[in-house]
Amino acid sequence: MESGAFLQLEGIASKYGSTPVLSDIDLKIERGEFVALLGSSGCGKTTLLRVLAGFVTPSDGKVIVRHREVTRLPPDKRGMALVFQSYALWPHMTVDQNIGYGLKLKGVSKPEIKDKIAAIQALLGLSGLGARKPAALSGGQRQRVALGRALAVDPEILLLDEPLSNLDARIRLTVRHELRALQQRLGITAIHVTHDREEAMVMADRIVILDAGRIAQHGTPEEVYNRPASAFVAAFMGAENYLRLTGMAHDDRFMIAASAINEATAMPMPRHPLADGPVQARFRPEAARIFSKTDEIPEEGVCFKGIVTTMTYPGGHWRHSIHVGDREILADCHRAHTPGEEVLVHVPPEALFLFAAA
Repeated sequence: MESGAFLQLEGIASKYGSTPVLSDIDLKIERGEFVALLGSSGCGKTTLLRVLAGFVTPSDGKVIVRHREVTRLPPDKRGMALVFQSYALWPHMTVDQNIGYGLKLKGVSKPEIKDKIAAIQALLGLSGLGARKPAALSGGQRQRVALGRALAVDPEILLLDEPLSNLDARIRLTVRHELRALQQRLGITAIHVTHDREEAMVMADRIVILDAGRIAQHGTPEEVYNRPASAFVAAFMGAENYLRLTGMAHDDRFMIAASAINEATAMPMPRHPLADGPVQARFRPEAARIFSKTDEIPEEGVCFKGIVTTMTYPGGHWRHSIHVGDREILADCHRAHTPGEEVLVHVPPEALFLFAAA
């Protein structure tokens, strides 16, 4: 790993008893970067955040901040602040008291605490709420108070443990953009745990996808979305349609063989080379186009023969369930196709992800 990284994880491993939770985590994070740890429940993302915070001691590996190893340091000696999923506000304290709590523990003078609280409230739109207690605040306001308490101690690194999951969907959309804008304005380094793919995509500079305690892929949102490194990442990033094909590698192309569900066609070879034989093809419902048999079909890409089974209207398009071979796939279209209709599902080359068969 590069020695210039602001925050480094080297060979991090963690266990609960004899059960491994994290294995071989190597990661570098630059100063001012917003990194999202993304994965399903049980993948190890919250454990990794708590290793960073100092609440969990790894069984192996190092945590390094600005070339200084902090692996064994207590949480309050790391220059980090953690915003919990539950906010963890003191219910008997006012907004002012909650925000200033960390400063009081550090022995900051009362005038300095008062000035800092006022600055934080102005920054987060909490002015005028200082005398209220958490029970008298909305979910969005409580989230801002928890964030304000973390920012008040001027952390070098802000750790966020799914802080938006308790907000309703409409408020969550607003707060995620506010939080991202605030992080950019302050230039603070942020590591954000989430299981929400869209949340990670719109907030992070870089996404780290975890699977069973290991890093499956990390990169910019565009990279992990458009160039998934594995079938797991492709499925997690929305390419849940799965069909089994066969073919052979030829130079920089993969020649998909004809079958009962498709005609023979050539596709660009992905970054990961494929061997001759069976492959799994994955694609997103919104990437597919549905054609009737009499329609003119685009030349590039692959077409799958299927029969419409059901259709729904989620808004803006019709979503169809289509029986292709022995599987059901989903595909979107601007118009509705009738159940029982024989259709062709076209997927362009850039939207079809090919991987070695499981």
